[in-house]
Amino acid sequence: MAGRSDRPGGSQDQYGEEWARDLRIQFESLMSERRRDDFERSRASRSRLNTPDPSNLRASSATPTASGSSRPSSSYSRDRTHQHRDGPSTQPPSYSSLRNLPIIPTPPAPHDRESQKFRNLLVSLSLTPTKYENPGLLDEALQVIPLDRIYGEAEEESQVLQAQAESMGDGRKPEWGYQDCVIRALLRWFKRSFFSWVNNPPCSVCLSPTVAKGMTQPTPDENACGALRVELYECSNHSCRAFERFPRYSDVWRLLQTRRGRCGEWANCFSMLCRAVGGRVRWVWNAEDHIWTEIYSELKQRWIHVDACEEAWDNPRLYTEGWGKQMSYCIAFSIDGATDVTRRYVRKSEHALERNRCPEEVLLYIMQEIKSLRRANMSKEDRFRLEKEDSSEDRELRGYVVASITQAVTRIVPGSSGSSVPVSPAARPSGSSTTTDDQKVPAEQPGRQSGNAEWVAARGENGRRHQYQDPRDPPPR
Repeated sequence: MAGRSDRPGGSQDQYGEEWARDLRIQFESLMSERRRDDFERSRASRSRLNTPDPSNLRASSATPTASGSSRPSSSYSRDRTHQHRDGPSTQPPSYSSLRNLPIIPTPPAPHDRESQKFRNLLVSLSLTPTKYENPGLLDEALQVIPLDRIYGEAEEESQVLQAQAESMGDGRKPEWGYQDCVIRALLRWFKRSFFSWVNNPPCSVCLSPTVAKGMTQPTPDENACGALRVELYECSNHSCRAFERFPRYSDVWRLLQTRRGRCGEWANCFSMLCRAVGGRVRWVWNAEDHIWTEIYSELKQRWIHVDACEEAWDNPRLYTEGWGKQMSYCIAFSIDGATDVTRRYVRKSEHALERNRCPEEVLLYIMQEIKSLRRANMSKEDRFRLEKEDSSEDRELRGYVVASITQAVTRIVPGSSGSSVPVSPAARPSGSSTTTDDQKVPAEQPGRQSGNAEWVAARGENGRRHQYQDPRDPPPR
């Protein structure tokens, strides 16, 4: 065939469109067979959890059994068991925490205590954004926000972005819309002027540094404001030795008064303020002890990552590629439901931790259960609109998986460069341009900035500790 050679030692021009098509067909065939095998093992595993049925004995006996644990194993553990039994595998990496398999939502089994516990936790966490809909709370929030300053900065930035887009002469849209600029201005004010980070709270008597002494029980007043745990500190001044309490409040109204805390308090209060200025908000929980926010951009038609602690905007790979953090679950909660957004924040398998809280089919069931609960009283039009958004976001998240797999495959192709991987328009996340919107250069992926060095290092989130300043942002005030 002209222009193509099957010899691996040929020039880079030999890898043309027909070669790429053959590679794609082989890859799709391999993944299709892999998915079919995984589905058969998953179905056989579910059948073993139920009461034995004579009609299923033949299928069960033909399926490799899992370990002796009574808890249903996840797809990750099934793959590991299968590979261990059959010896070294020649198939591609499993991408256990990222891959998209045709799994069927399955409720947690009655005897599966770990899955039941995880479900109860997620259902409880899903109540957090519902508190942001309190009209009295939102009115209180608007009283503390300098609206003239926020809207003035947003208008100025929006006009600059509009002028930049028009100057290109190709009819392109501005990089961000006006409502996005409002949230960006709110983010700057919140980080630089409103909220403060707490390492060890200073002594309220003599203002000397304090030393941690562990945890203590909350008082009735602290408990009433959502402080389920209280940190206790002792003054380091020998002539004082007073004790200082640091309640970890979850009540947003109380946080408007204290204006201090760590990532949980920061994300909780900032998310509510975004809701007060009209933004659609998600409160994102990470199983590895971090919380942040997502804002829906009407211009981009997608959810935007926002971290108030770091003053980070649309930089979802900050945690893995900047902090060096490994993550297992990232669940986004909103007034409209819950979504597993792990694939937005974990793009490479080396950054993924094992997802062993529950089987993937059970997690999918829990996400749908919370969505059904939150959307039960919505109109048909609103439910249809949200379902379209869910479908668009699912394509976006799948696009990240396709891009990750494409990059891994191209690394093994002779003469290819893993640093620049073209992604087809069909695989590109929805709403993105020629280059992925959250594509950051290495200098823009700093280590964690909030918290002192010892605390950050103990959490393994120091990465590259240097400050990055967006040149379009004004300096701190």
